[in-house]
Amino acid sequence: MSSPTTGPSTGREAGPATGPATGPAKAVHSWSLFRTMGRLVAPGSMPSGDLPEGGGGALDLLGLPAELARHGFTSTQLCHFYLGSREPAYVAEVREAFAEAGVEVECLLVDDGDVTHPTQGAAEQDWVSGWLDVAVAMGVRRARVVAGKQAPTEETLGLSARRLSELAERHPGVRVVTENWHALLPDAASVERLLDACEGRVGFLVDLGNWKGAGKYDQLAAVAGRAETCQAKVGTDERGAIDEADFRRSLGVLRDAGYDGPLALVHDGPDPDEWGRLYEAYALVTSVFGGGRA
Repeated sequence: MSSPTTGPSTGREAGPATGPATGPAKAVHSWSLFRTMGRLVAPGSMPSGDLPEGGGGALDLLGLPAELARHGFTSTQLCHFYLGSREPAYVAEVREAFAEAGVEVECLLVDDGDVTHPTQGAAEQDWVSGWLDVAVAMGVRRARVVAGKQAPTEETLGLSARRLSELAERHPGVRVVTENWHALLPDAASVERLLDACEGRVGFLVDLGNWKGAGKYDQLAAVAGRAETCQAKVGTDERGAIDEADFRRSLGVLRDAGYDGPLALVHDGPDPDEWGRLYEAYALVTSVFGGGRA
């Protein structure tokens, strides 16, 4: 996940408040709104330092659900670092805000932690476990955790499978999934080895933009049938224009595999018109998957 670049507002209209009545559910990954959220990273939420903490002052988390609903979104995958606290009263307030807006938090994204770290892995597992407690308290369907940030070997894949499975067993109230992200899962083979070792205890979130290169579509095709949720990430050029050919082809891989799960839109290109690009991406999703999906 890379931080979006800054830029002045274009003033373009984001689009109508609601999408087609019979198209795919309008879902968004909250990272797509990092600038809208004032580049908010709550203090203490990213111990690795991968994202600088601070920001805010724009749209806050309690205001996000109503803004999503105003733009016609009914589902989101929520970055954990937007939560200012893990205190039960605050978590309950966040849950109520989404419920009142009619927006489902389909997946809580735990965006830090390395359960395969050679010396801190057990402590990292406990840190992730605390966020899974939050996911249960929020009533979300899924929580995505990082499989690992170490290179894939028999040892690291086995360690990840054991610790992810333990996390899932500790938190039966939420479906734990992992993603083709970070060093442990650079290709389809590593994903399949990990999921096989988890024996169904851990699910799979496929991100359409994390793998690069000429073999990307074959890699996606190899694991698409195992995905139960998705981050539908659009690529962009230096001007911020969406790479429609790549996005359509990636979506087509999912469609051809019979995928019928959520498609949470991800845009982190240089164009500061985040809502406008999300509407453009959603139009491409509906053009590939057609109507009739809940």
